[in-house]
Amino acid sequence: MAFRDTLFLKAWAFAKVPMIWLTGASVVEATDSRCAIRIPFRRRNRNHLGSVYFGVLCIGADVAGGFLAMRQIHAGGGGVSLIFKDFRAEFLKRAAGDVLFTCADGEAIAALVRQARASGERENMTVIVVATVPSKLGEEPVARFELTLSLKRRDD
Repeated sequence: MAFRDTLFLKAWAFAKVPMIWLTGASVVEATDSRCAIRIPFRRRNRNHLGSVYFGVLCIGADVAGGFLAMRQIHAGGGGVSLIFKDFRAEFLKRAAGDVLFTCADGEAIAALVRQARASGERENMTVIVVATVPSKLGEEPVARFELTLSLKRRDD
């Protein structure tokens, strides 16, 4: 399933948000409750100090939370617009390896999708994304992100 999800992500990103495509992001895990996205440690994604550029880390957080929300919207039949309203990041350690971005808020996102469909109003919630570099630091976070997911039913 992750292979199909990765193909979808790469095609969608190439067509809609090429900056995501340029990072080489791939889906490691995608379930109804959790999503894990990997961004490789390569020259294009590094800063002048040899660690992953903070902009690339932010893209990973956006993709992890956004992909999980897109899955929930699609599972319910579409018809909901998604955007992130705000973004907060805490960079804890240097990311000097492939970075894994994990969001485990799928059940809360599913409830938000249902709420947005029912109310027709813009509905918001904070999603948490944690970034790790498993090859170097195991499960120890290198960054933690809080993104406010904003959903609204499309009446088109």
